[in-house]
Amino acid sequence: MSKTDLPILEQRRIEANIIKPIYDEMVAEVGVERAKAILKNAIVKNAISHGKAYAEAQENATTQTTSLLSFHALLPQWMANGALEIDILQENEKHVDYNVTRCRFAEMYREMGLGEIGHILSCSRDGTFCTGYDPKIKLARTQTIMEGASHCDFRYRYCPDHEKDND
Repeated sequence: MSKTDLPILEQRRIEANIIKPIYDEMVAEVGVERAKAILKNAIVKNAISHGKAYAEAQENATTQTTSLLSFHALLPQWMANGALEIDILQENEKHVDYNVTRCRFAEMYREMGLGEIGHILSCSRDGTFCTGYDPKIKLARTQTIMEGASHCDFRYRYCPDHEKDND
């Protein structure tokens, strides 16, 4: 997996167009639940790999190690073309908190007839992407627009091994 320079919304649209007929075939062969499980496993593995590629590109470009703030600096690629509207609540070396108030990823998947798996195609990547980028970055999220909430609550923490995640 390599880092992409495409706006992530466009990357996900391309992927969804490829995944949709594969997913439909899996549903016909193994049923909805098994198809979703297979898809989620593949997406999670891909997200970790993708996160590692972004970390390597960042380290090669800057000769600096990853951090929560360097991770957060990637957000504009996810927001490109109005893909996300967010309210930043907190941003520092240990905490990055924001709410997504509009998600065009959710809108796009619904328009493509993939609303039932949109959370797998996008939302399930979020926590595992940051794990690939830097395992010390943890995401806590209790709700998503993709699954019907009014907003997505992203709460990232930087948790060095010697510290507890209770700041």
